[in-house]
Amino acid sequence: MQKRILLLISAIALAISVNAKVGAIDLNRLHIEQDYEQEHQHEKKRQYTCPMHPEVVTDHPANCPKCGTKLVPVKQNKRRTSNSDKSRAGVQRPTSNSEHMSHQSHPMREHEHEMPMEMHSSINIADPMNREGSGTSWLPDSSPMYGKMFMVDDNMLMLHGAIFPRYTNVSTPRGDDRIDAPNWIMAMYSHPFGDSTQFGARLMMSLDPLTEGGRGYPLLFQSGESWHDQPLHDRQHPHDLFDELSMSLSQKFDHDLSAYFYFGYPGEPALGPPTFMHRPSAMDDPDAPLGHHWQDSTHVTFGVATLGAQWRNVKIEGSIFTGREPDENRYDFDRPRFDSFSGRISWNPTQNLALQVSHGYIKSPEALEPDLKRHRTTASVIYNLPLGHDSNWSNTFVWGQNHDTGEGKTQSFLIESNYQRGRDTLYVRWERVEKSGHELVLDPPDESRIFPVSGYTIGYVRDLSHGNGLDVGLGTQFTINGRPDSLDRYYGDDLGYAFQFFLRIRPSLHRHGAHEHYEHVAGMEK
Repeated sequence: MQKRILLLISAIALAISVNAKVGAIDLNRLHIEQDYEQEHQHEKKRQYTCPMHPEVVTDHPANCPKCGTKLVPVKQNKRRTSNSDKSRAGVQRPTSNSEHMSHQSHPMREHEHEMPMEMHSSINIADPMNREGSGTSWLPDSSPMYGKMFMVDDNMLMLHGAIFPRYTNVSTPRGDDRIDAPNWIMAMYSHPFGDSTQFGARLMMSLDPLTEGGRGYPLLFQSGESWHDQPLHDRQHPHDLFDELSMSLSQKFDHDLSAYFYFGYPGEPALGPPTFMHRPSAMDDPDAPLGHHWQDSTHVTFGVATLGAQWRNVKIEGSIFTGREPDENRYDFDRPRFDSFSGRISWNPTQNLALQVSHGYIKSPEALEPDLKRHRTTASVIYNLPLGHDSNWSNTFVWGQNHDTGEGKTQSFLIESNYQRGRDTLYVRWERVEKSGHELVLDPPDESRIFPVSGYTIGYVRDLSHGNGLDVGLGTQFTINGRPDSLDRYYGDDLGYAFQFFLRIRPSLHRHGAHEHYEHVAGMEK
C-alpha cells in the first residue's frame, strides 16, 4: 500500500513539473511573440528626418525638400516595457547569450526619440551651417558645402579649401601667360556652452605669396593694391598668408531672436556679399571678378569687430574695421587702425534665397593714396536650387558702387551661374565695371576719364575623382573682354580674350557628418 502511495505521489509531482515547464515555455513564447509584434509595430512607425532641418519628418526614405540631403532614421530606440514585462518585473528568468550580446551592442537604447544633431554655423548658433558664408555674410540655406567635418564630443571642426594648378594666357599688349596655382584653405571651429551659447573660431590661409609671387596673376582690366610701390593693373593681387584669424561668441535668446559678436585680425567686416571664392556660383572659377574692389575686397581686413542681431531670417549688423588694404608684405600682420565702419541688412526669405544690402565708409584703402576716402554701397541676390542627389544650380547677382573723393561714383555689375550635375559642372560669368584711367594706370591725359570694361566667361569642369573625399576636376575656361575703342592705344586693336586649362582640387560635397553616425546606428538596429 505504501508503495502505491509513493508511486502516486511521484506521478503527481512529475505531472506538475512537466506542466510547469510547458507553461514556462508557453509563457516565454508569448513574451517573444509580444516583443516581435512590438518591434514590428515599431518598424511600421519608423520616421525619417533631415540632420540640417529637423522639422522635416516623413514615414519613408527620401531627400530633404529644403536642402536635398538624404533623410536619416529618427532614433526611437528605447526598449519598450510591455504589461507582460511589468508583470514579470520581479521574476528572474534565464538570459540567453544572444540576448546578452544584443543588449551590450545597443547601449543607445536607453534614449528615446533622439533627433539627429543639427549642424550650426560657427558664427551664430541660431543659423544652420549651410547658411554660413565668408565673414558674417549669409548664403542660401540650401547651399552645398564642400568640406570635411570632424566631431569630438561637442566640438565641431570643418575644413574647406581649393587649389587651381593651371596654365593661363591673356591676350593684348597688357596681357601675360604663365603657370600658377591660386589657392586657399580654411578651418572653422565651434564649441557650444549649453543649448543657447556658442564659441566659434576660424583660420583661413593662402599660399598665394608662393604660387603667385608679389604681382599676382594676369587678369585683363583688374586693378587694386600695389607691388614695388606701383599700382597693380591687369593683374589680380595675391592674398596674404593669413586671410582670416577670427573668433565669435553667439547667444540665442529664444527660438526667433539671437545675437553675436565677431572679431578678426584679420577678418571681414559686414560689407558686401559673400566673397567670390565662398559663393557656390563662383567656386569653380579660378579668377576673381573684375569688380572685386567694388564688391567684396574687404574680406582680408587687419582689424575688424562686428556686432549683429538676428530675428527669424532677418539680420542687422554693424562693423568697425581698418580701411587700409593689406600691404605688399604678404607674410606679416598689418597695423590695425579701426578707422572705418559699415552696416549690412541680410534677409533669407526662403531656403533658396539670400539677399543683402550694405554700405561702408572706407578710409585710406590704398597705401599709395593715403588721403583717399571711399563710400561703398552694395546689394546682392543669391539664388540656389538643389536639383536632387548630387545636382545643384547656383546664381548670384551683385551690384557695387564706389564713391571716391576726387573721382565721383563708379558702378559695377556681376551675374554668375554654376550648374553642377554629378561629375560635370558648367559655369558662366558676366560683369561690367566702370574704371577710371587712374585705376587702370593710363597716361595722365586719360587718368580722370571713366571707361566701362566688361568680361564674358564660360567654363567647364569634369571631375576625374568625385565624391571620394577629394574631388579632382579637369577644367577649361574662356573669357572675352569688352572695352571702348579709346582704350585701343593701350590694349591693341585685336579682341581681348583669355583662356586657361586647370585642375580644380577640393574636398568632396559634405553630406552632414551626422549621416554616417545615424546610418551606422540605423544599421545596428536592423
